[in-house]
Amino acid sequence: MPKGEIVVSGIRSTGVLHLGNYFGAMRNYVRMQDDYTCFFFIADWHALTTHPDTKELSASVHRVLAEYIACGLDPDKATLYAQSEIPEIAELYLLLNMLAYKGELEKTASFKDKVRQHPENVNAGLLTYPVLMASDIMVHRAVKVPVGKDQEQHLEMTRNFAQRFNHRYQLDVFPEPYPFNFGESLLKVPSLDGTGKMSKSENQMATLYLNDEDDLIRKKVMKAKTDSGPTEPNSEKPDYIENLFQLMRLVSDPSMVEHYEMLFNDTTIRYGDMKKALAENMVEFITPIREKARELEKNKEFLHHVMRQGTEKARASAAATLREVRKAMGLQYR
Repeated sequence: MPKGEIVVSGIRSTGVLHLGNYFGAMRNYVRMQDDYTCFFFIADWHALTTHPDTKELSASVHRVLAEYIACGLDPDKATLYAQSEIPEIAELYLLLNMLAYKGELEKTASFKDKVRQHPENVNAGLLTYPVLMASDIMVHRAVKVPVGKDQEQHLEMTRNFAQRFNHRYQLDVFPEPYPFNFGESLLKVPSLDGTGKMSKSENQMATLYLNDEDDLIRKKVMKAKTDSGPTEPNSEKPDYIENLFQLMRLVSDPSMVEHYEMLFNDTTIRYGDMKKALAENMVEFITPIREKARELEKNKEFLHHVMRQGTEKARASAAATLREVRKAMGLQYR
């Protein structure tokens, strides 16, 4: 029996999930699976646009799947699958490309960023990335999509493609999907060096990964940027100090946060003590996720079962959509 409205989201198969992925996405996914019909996928096709070498792809997909489950996703509540195992996504991607225009694709912020980062690899997949993302969403006719600020432009384009298809073929095949985060803005977890958010690929010593060992977690937190402390009571916190407090709010007891807030406000704070306390709380938070994910990674039989089950459910949903798409377009000859 289907639950509430359809939710779709995914994470690229490159790199290791980090604290930002957990608090910015996974925590919300876990809340959604009880009340909505959820499709959460591993975006291995998306990864190929910037990581064409596939030698590590299988291990990466299994690792992300294990981390999904270790973070609290239940394969019996949410549909978990690899993007590339759903050929209907590729078919819809092809058809939506006929409704996507070169000019609008070249203007997307993500395309411009990737061109700057990878000038030697400006491929067609990179240009049409928003079309593939739209296909991921539209193939299940999702109405709610948990996305961060950096993906809102792509979601707006997805709505445009849905409108164009419905208008062109005079049938309301696709609903228009909207951002969904329980009425809250998605959390951006700051990097430890105070220069942005945590990232899978950039500045690894400033990012806390969900598979980091305890001592590495401690080392990273102790290296977090601080200063000599406030010189006047009730001073405004610099960004990098506020970042440290935000990280503490995520994993520490509120009384501990309150304690260090008080010390900051009366100018007696010792950042070394604060970072030691934060480091231990981070270890306590990350260790069970890391250990559970590692155990799951070893159990290939279980991961294969989860992927078979997820693929079956996702393909059933996608096939139903493609039947409506072909019917609307007149792509039926017998």
